[in-house]
Amino acid sequence: MWLAVSVNASKQAPVSWDGAVNAWRVAGSVYRMGRREWLTSAGWQEAYDDGVRTVIDLRNAAERLPRATDPEVGEALAAFDVVHAPTEDPDHLEFKALCVPYLNDPAYYAANARFFPERLTAVFKAVAAASPNGVVIHCSAGRDRSGMVAAMLQDLAGATDDDIVTSYQAAMRGINERHRTLSTPHPHERYLDEEALMPLLESRGAGVLEFVRSLDTREYLLRHGVTVAELEAILSVLGAKVSL
Repeated sequence: MWLAVSVNASKQAPVSWDGAVNAWRVAGSVYRMGRREWLTSAGWQEAYDDGVRTVIDLRNAAERLPRATDPEVGEALAAFDVVHAPTEDPDHLEFKALCVPYLNDPAYYAANARFFPERLTAVFKAVAAASPNGVVIHCSAGRDRSGMVAAMLQDLAGATDDDIVTSYQAAMRGINERHRTLSTPHPHERYLDEEALMPLLESRGAGVLEFVRSLDTREYLLRHGVTVAELEAILSVLGAKVSL
């Protein structure tokens, strides 16, 4: 059995691409963020300069509609390979009943992995295909679908428990701050002050760790069709090495 040992710093680091919301470097050349439509053309150039060539969109088709406030980016996206890889089936009744109004808690990540293994493995195959270039993974808020995938990537790269928990909590704080400044309120979420946010940070941080440590990402991916060569490619883009 191999162990992945991170070569680069395993702590998630903030990213300041122009317009990006809740953007972070997960490890190596793998990044995560909220919806890509928030980036400006300057932000896309900055992502390109950081080595990103693939954008993996975890959202369902109905979520990809532009908004009136989105910046005009012209041909800025033409330099990137955009891969649509939704992590769930929005019409799956049992999953929808669990995740009301949507996946917003790591308590339901295990159900996502159980119901939709082929969708999760498609995400990781896309990361493998992006190697050796960088990749940015995004959902809508940059918190849960991207957080689920980011935790699995960190697990592969040998991140510590604390790094996995604090990375998810940082994304919670990132989108919470976004809610504070929105001119049009979100239909389901609102800005939470520190007193209201802290219990959620603790419970959901513990939840993401329980999910990923119970899953065993490497074995899960291999069992559902990711090859050893693809795992090695994923580790490469994460800036990790394999030791026996």
